[in-house]
Amino acid sequence: MNPLTYLKEFQQQHVELITGHMVDAVERLSMPKSLKEAMVYSLQAGGKRIRPILLLATIRSFNKNPRLGLNTAASLEMIHTYSLIHDDLPSMDDDDLRRGKPTSHKMFGEALAILAGDGLLTYSFQLIAGDSELSSDTKGRLISLLAECAGPEGMVGGQVADIEGENKQLSVAELEHIHVHKTGKLLKFSVLAGGIISSATAEELEWLERFAYHIGLAFQIQDDILDIEGSEELIGKPVGSDQSKQKSTYPRLLGMEGAKEKLQFHLDEALSSLGHLSVDSSLLSEIAQLIAVRNH
Repeated sequence: MNPLTYLKEFQQQHVELITGHMVDAVERLSMPKSLKEAMVYSLQAGGKRIRPILLLATIRSFNKNPRLGLNTAASLEMIHTYSLIHDDLPSMDDDDLRRGKPTSHKMFGEALAILAGDGLLTYSFQLIAGDSELSSDTKGRLISLLAECAGPEGMVGGQVADIEGENKQLSVAELEHIHVHKTGKLLKFSVLAGGIISSATAEELEWLERFAYHIGLAFQIQDDILDIEGSEELIGKPVGSDQSKQKSTYPRLLGMEGAKEKLQFHLDEALSSLGHLSVDSSLLSEIAQLIAVRNH
């Protein structure tokens, strides 16, 4: 089978599976109806589910059943979704649309949107903790890593650095620091969690982490490029929103050609890292290339 065809089939099959699993998990909970509606609304907002797909693809690369990571993948996407709900708030990015639909606070009001995000964040850890398919040791490692990657040393810290960097001329190193944390840490969790669930060796986890580092930066550089050259349908928010907010971006610091060269560098390094693994990394390779060329 053509690798790209395989990736599309894998993605289509598992996007539906992940979305259904998240919604079913939330529907089972006892909570106010309004809160449940707000949580489910954002979970069903669409998207390519790159992070959970990457986690499940890593498990498949080690010749394990991806369903072993379904709860962890759902937990990861819940955390990503909570972060988007909060990012869209008036006190942060103040966005009215997310993936072509009204943002959570536009649908439910700010207070309920905040609480829906809080609910998704906290329930994500409960979902992993209750996974009967994983050992206690594995669950402990996953919960610890997810807290690190999503919290003040990871995504949340990166978001703060991003806010503090607005209306400032950042260096490339400062910009990379922001994106390694704001975007890259959850991608790091995606790959390492798949490795942990698959009982990867310490050396294999090191190469997976290097792979994740480079695809995280490639992901963000391509985001910056698409903010200029993309479409609202593709990126899920108004084109040029970063420019209008005077944010430092790779094209702004390096020029468009420089940004594209940097993107290719990180893609090449990511693919090189996979070459050190003695597993079938073809699916991961295709995902890395998909991240770098999200223009069709």
